[in-house]
Amino acid sequence: MRLSRYFLPVLKENPSEAQIVSHRLMLRAGMIRQQAAGIYSWLPLGFKVLRRIEQIVHEEQARAGHIPLLMPTLQPADLWRESGRYDDYGQEMLRIKDRHGRDMLYGPTNEEMITDIFRSHVGSYKDLPLTLYHIQWKFRDEVRPRFGVMRGREFLMKDGYTFDVDKDSALHAYNRHMVAYLRTYERMGLTAIPMRADSGPIGGDDTHEFLVLAETGESEVFYDQAVTELTLGDRAVDYDDRAAVAGVCQEFTTLYARTDETHDAALFDAVPEARRRVGRGIEVGQIFYFGTKYSEAMGATVVTADGSRVPVEMGSHGIGVSRLLGAIIEASHDEKGIIWPEGVTPFHAGIVNLKQGDAAADAACEALYTALAGVGLEALYDDRDERAGAKFATMDLIGLPWRITVGPRGLAKGVVELTSRRTGDSVEMTPEEAVARLVGIYAPHR
Repeated sequence: MRLSRYFLPVLKENPSEAQIVSHRLMLRAGMIRQQAAGIYSWLPLGFKVLRRIEQIVHEEQARAGHIPLLMPTLQPADLWRESGRYDDYGQEMLRIKDRHGRDMLYGPTNEEMITDIFRSHVGSYKDLPLTLYHIQWKFRDEVRPRFGVMRGREFLMKDGYTFDVDKDSALHAYNRHMVAYLRTYERMGLTAIPMRADSGPIGGDDTHEFLVLAETGESEVFYDQAVTELTLGDRAVDYDDRAAVAGVCQEFTTLYARTDETHDAALFDAVPEARRRVGRGIEVGQIFYFGTKYSEAMGATVVTADGSRVPVEMGSHGIGVSRLLGAIIEASHDEKGIIWPEGVTPFHAGIVNLKQGDAAADAACEALYTALAGVGLEALYDDRDERAGAKFATMDLIGLPWRITVGPRGLAKGVVELTSRRTGDSVEMTPEEAVARLVGIYAPHR
C-alpha cells in the first residue's frame, strides 16, 4: 500500500478523552473512531490488525480440531428464558422488541443459542466430541464504558462451545482450549497467564482467565514470577493425546497465579518471597467448564452406548479479539508510539523515501515495494512529499516492526537502511539483503 493512497488519519496531539496508552495511541494512529460511548468504527489500519488477530485465532482453533460457524448478533429472548438467564443477566443485556412485539436481545454470549442448535441436530454419543465456535460481534451495555476497546460496549469475540458425553471428555476439551489459547497468545507476542478465576454469569466450577500483565489492567493479580517465564515455543502437542494436553496444562497452572476474586493468601505465602508478585492484568480470554447447566435446562441430551439418554457435558471458551489490540499495545509501546509484534503487524515493513521525486530514490523504493510483494510481504510505502522527520514520526507512531529507509546518500553506496522499531538499531545493507532479512524474520510467523 502507498501511503499517499491510504486512509490513515493520524493525530498529532493526544486526545483529551483517552485515559490509557492503548486508547490514546489507537486514536492517534488513525485506527478507530468513536461513534458513541463504547462503540467504535474500525478504520483501515485498525481493521487490518483486527483481521490479523482473527486469522491467528482461526488457525489455532483449526489446529485443535474445532469447527467454525456463525451465529447472529440478535437472539430470541425465549432461549434465555429456557436457561433461566434472561432475568438474571442484569442491565448489561440490551433487550429490545421487534416490530411484532417479540422480545429479542443483542447477544452478550451464545450458550443458549448453540445449545439450541446442538439439540436440534445431535442425538447420539457417536457424534461426540464436538466443538463449535464463531467470531462475532457482541454487545454488553457497560454502565461506564471506558479505556477505548478495552472496555467498550460493542466488541468482537471468539466464543467456542464444547459438547461431550462425560465429564472426563469435557475436561479434556477444557484442557485442549487452554493449550490452544496459550499458543494463540504466544503467536501474538503476548505472555498471557492462565489464572484461576471466578465464573461470573456464565457459571461453572472450573474456569481460568488469561491475563496480560499491565499497569492499566482492571484486575488485581497475584502470581509466582516463574509463571511468566513459561512458554510453549515450537513444541508439538497432539490435541488427541489426553495425557500430553493435561501435562501442558499442569505445567502452566501449577505455579500460583490468581485474580483477586480467587486469591488465597495462605497459598500465596507459600511461594518463595523473592518470586511473589502483585500487579494488575488485562483479561484477554476465559475458559469455562460448567457441565450440564445448560443442557439440563434446555433438554440437550444424547443416547449413550448402553441406550440411556443423558444431558451433554458442556463448556464455553472465549477470546476477546478486539480487546486484544488494546492489550498488545499496552504491553508493547514506547513514548513514540505502538510497537507491533511481527505476528500481528498490519504491514510487514515500512518503506521511507527520503527524497521523493529523486529518480534513483523513487526507482529503488518501487523496486523494494515490488520485491517485498513478490515474496508475500506487505509494505507500507511512504511516498508522500513530506519531510523525513514527519515520515519517521508516522512510522514510529503506527508501530510497524521494520522500516527500510531509502535515500540518495545510501544509494550512492548501493545500500538502504533496515531499522528495528523495537530496538531502534539500524543496519546498512543492499536492497536484496534487506528483503532476504525480512523473509527470514517473518518465516516463523507465516
